[in-house]
Amino acid sequence: MGQVLHGSATTTEAIRRAIQNSQESVRALARRHGISPTTVQKWKKRTFTQDAPLGPKEVRSTVLTPEEEAACVAFRKHTLLPLDDCLYALQSSIPHLTRSSLHRLFQQHDISRLPDLSGDKKAKKKKFKQYPIGYFHIDIAEVRTEEGKLYMYVAIDRTSKFALAKLADKANRKTASAFLVALIKAVPYKIHTVLTDNGIQFTFPPRYRDGPTATYMTHMFDMRCRDNGIEHRLTKPYHPWTNGQVERMNRTIKEATVKRYHYGNHKQLRTHLQNFIDAYNYAKRLKTLKGLTPYEHICKCWTSQPKRFKLNPLQDMPRLNT
Repeated sequence: MGQVLHGSATTTEAIRRAIQNSQESVRALARRHGISPTTVQKWKKRTFTQDAPLGPKEVRSTVLTPEEEAACVAFRKHTLLPLDDCLYALQSSIPHLTRSSLHRLFQQHDISRLPDLSGDKKAKKKKFKQYPIGYFHIDIAEVRTEEGKLYMYVAIDRTSKFALAKLADKANRKTASAFLVALIKAVPYKIHTVLTDNGIQFTFPPRYRDGPTATYMTHMFDMRCRDNGIEHRLTKPYHPWTNGQVERMNRTIKEATVKRYHYGNHKQLRTHLQNFIDAYNYAKRLKTLKGLTPYEHICKCWTSQPKRFKLNPLQDMPRLNT
């Protein structure tokens, strides 16, 4: 195989080996090989013929102190969070930390790649079609406490990722309509579209849609949509992945609540659920929003698209009395 030498190298490994084994003077060897005496002296002192590695002898960050480096490495190994999540969590205590410096640090310690715990090949992700702020995905999930079963309504904005979750004792047209009304009140901007599945809480069953029931009656959820100028879209039957954003949010909420903690009563779950949603909306920095929280993204949209808002979103910022 051919030798891979430094771009400015004036000798090959064979010449270097000959210099190291020769008894001639430095000047004679320099004249013989057409190189400088300094180069001859350099290779006389060395015991190897390969190019020496470039860069500093001791690899260390020029941005972080040794203590900050150790904290970043320990945080990555302990949490196994992705690069951006580590960055957002560590920047509060290390303000001068940048994404590139953190990535280089992880590479130096061979922790830049997270272990594949699933073992399955990940499918290529497709990007969602871009919509203006105000497109909500809505779904229902079952949760349980020691007192019994509850139904959790969840909504998430496709663009701002703002989420809302409410618990109900029953899943029917009345509770679904009440959740939509609560969503309209909670959001400081106008909702133009909602996407739901084909459950009876949101629409008539498919077998009744072409009959007299759908002709002469309007579903309660559709009435609330119509009253507020909202377009109601339905997913394709038996295709829950078409409402994937809210399905993923359901899983995130369950992993943070009922799958991790035991609740003695419904009140405990309601309190924890509200605290989690507030933390997500106002403190969780998301990669899809380029490091902004959902609330910060809404405020950014308010400065560029004020006509889409019903009120100033700064009024919704949580304070000591909320």
